[in-house]
Amino acid sequence: QVQLVESGGGLVQAGGSLRLSCAASGSIFSIDAMGWYRQVPGKQRELVALIRSRDSTNYADSVKGRFTISRDNAKNTVYLQMNSLKPEDTAVYYCNAEVRSSIVMPMARTYWGQGTQVTVSS
Repeated sequence: QVQLVESGGGLVQAGGSLRLSCAASGSIFSIDAMGWYRQVPGKQRELVALIRSRDSTNYADSVKGRFTISRDNAKNTVYLQMNSLKPEDTAVYYCNAEVRSSIVMPMARTYWGQGTQVTVSS
């Protein structure tokens, strides 16, 4: 089993910054990708940013230029630096990881954190 633990959420004023962290632990051989998703009530969970094993990245158009995803491979940890926050960034942010537990396993499994609330006041 693999566990993902998020931290860093909270309440911030518009224009402020937050840094989210997500640490993976458990049975891990390799992590192919880690990412951040967010969800608000009544809407589907959406990709915010992801980073792959060789550091290629993808960002939602709505956060490009404001958010930066990074990864510390030695710590199995992914970060999301969020700057110039807007009220529309308010959501529960979820960490995601694609994890291989063994060199024999051909496919990675998807794991999710429990989410951390980010609230941006106007």
